[in-house]
Amino acid sequence: MLVSLHVKNLALIEEAEVEFGPGLNILSGETGAGKSIIIGSINLALGEKVSKEMLRENAEYALVELIFKVENPQQQKLLEEMDIFPEDGEIIMSRKITATRSVGKINSETVSASCMKAVAALLIDIHGQHEHQSLLHKKKHLEILDEYAKEELKEKKETLKACYQEYQKILEEKKQAVTDDVQRERELSFLEYEINEIQEAHLVVGEDETLESSYRKMTNSRKIMEAANIAHNLTGGDGSATEQIGRALRELTSVAEYDSELEQIAEQIGEIDSLLNDFNRELAAYISNGEFDEETFFETEKRLDEVNHLKDKFGGSIEAVLKAQEEKEQRYQQLKDYEHYLEELAKREEKAEYALQKSCKEVSDIRKRYAEKLTKLVQDALVDLNFLDVTFTMAFQNTSNYTANGTDDAEFLISTNPGEPVKPLGKVASGGELSRIMLAIKTVLAESDQIETLIFDEIDSGISGRTAQMVAEKMNVIGKNHQVICITHLPQIAAMADQHFLISKNVVNQSTVSNISRLEEKETIEELARMLGGVKVTDTVLESAKEMKELAKSVKKFQS
Repeated sequence: MLVSLHVKNLALIEEAEVEFGPGLNILSGETGAGKSIIIGSINLALGEKVSKEMLRENAEYALVELIFKVENPQQQKLLEEMDIFPEDGEIIMSRKITATRSVGKINSETVSASCMKAVAALLIDIHGQHEHQSLLHKKKHLEILDEYAKEELKEKKETLKACYQEYQKILEEKKQAVTDDVQRERELSFLEYEINEIQEAHLVVGEDETLESSYRKMTNSRKIMEAANIAHNLTGGDGSATEQIGRALRELTSVAEYDSELEQIAEQIGEIDSLLNDFNRELAAYISNGEFDEETFFETEKRLDEVNHLKDKFGGSIEAVLKAQEEKEQRYQQLKDYEHYLEELAKREEKAEYALQKSCKEVSDIRKRYAEKLTKLVQDALVDLNFLDVTFTMAFQNTSNYTANGTDDAEFLISTNPGEPVKPLGKVASGGELSRIMLAIKTVLAESDQIETLIFDEIDSGISGRTAQMVAEKMNVIGKNHQVICITHLPQIAAMADQHFLISKNVVNQSTVSNISRLEEKETIEELARMLGGVKVTDTVLESAKEMKELAKSVKKFQS
């Protein structure tokens, strides 16, 4: 459940905090007061794209913070699988926006926008102001069905995708395989040349690193020898560190018997003298063995050039060169025994197509089984939304080609009058009817998904009268098992509120500011009266508002 929303410096909002409750939360206000900013700010906190224009003028940053209470064990488990752990049963999601960047956090830990969206998908479902228009596109219908059936479909669709990719890979190979004799002989000759070029190099994994190290050492041999000789002179010759330390050791040793403390000090310098002598012997040996060998340098440079040439030509590493050799040898054999290769390719294609067909059928069977359940539940929900003689179903056809999503071309069909055949939504439903259909679908999906919070941004567009009352009653029913946050301009829906918030716009210091406040009982009736009567609220309108609120209370009591 969404417990609270905190917004700062976003569009018309200077700073606002809202504490939502369970059940039906209604947001209302005059047109242009900033109702859409509230939904927009929630979307921002949940990872949606940020427009620079959203930042309040002259503000250094904008901040949106959401606090969710997570009590559903299934939700907790899914969140934990994403390494998100509620603290004291709460999840805090925030987004800080500046002119140049935005930072999203979950429980104070910075996360990506994609992570925020994934977490949001478990906690909240937002129905945007024009989202119902997406029902006019058939593609959306299959997405809705797959969302409803996702628990059983998920692994099957992954298998289907893998089968499709394998089948497409073979088709591409088949397309590349079609070649004439002259072209094939030309390719064979070139492959033979490249295979021999790699084979004759006798490459060893890791030798390039060894060669580069040796080459680097030899090209800097003069500098190395100069430094080594200077170091040897400083530590091993006349007047060197070795001679000075040896003299110091002899001096201390000669008097150590008179003071036990000096014995330990003499031992320490003795160890230094021994280490320095060992160091000098090793350095002298290094210098004597470090003579520059021009022939060795030439061979090293030549081999390094050969290795680097092959690396540049075949993939950037010795491993890549050897892999290229293997692939070219395989291709060479294919072209050598071309007829056999084509036969094997045809068998692979047949086998891959069979696996793809089988996977498509499995996915399609699941979809059709769930489509029956989904359309029945949506039809029942539509009856509750004043579609009294509605028939709602889903038609399946096959696509002309295989796709990564199967071969189903599915579409919702509806009939709103007795005796009329079902037709596609776009040919039957008006804007107001589409919004109610989407409301019914969202209700069914929320029940199956156990999403606790549903947000509806003006779901009531294009409806009034008896239909508005039935939508209001449906909202109340949904609010029994979910938290519902709804922006509305209809008093019938607003009257059903468990919590009612008013969004208003004022001018403060010559700047327009939106505010949001929770209404008490008396204020709720005044807001209902405004929604009923417009600019002038008469005593008669106030009485109507009171009556509407009392009627809503009796409906809520009856539906509880």
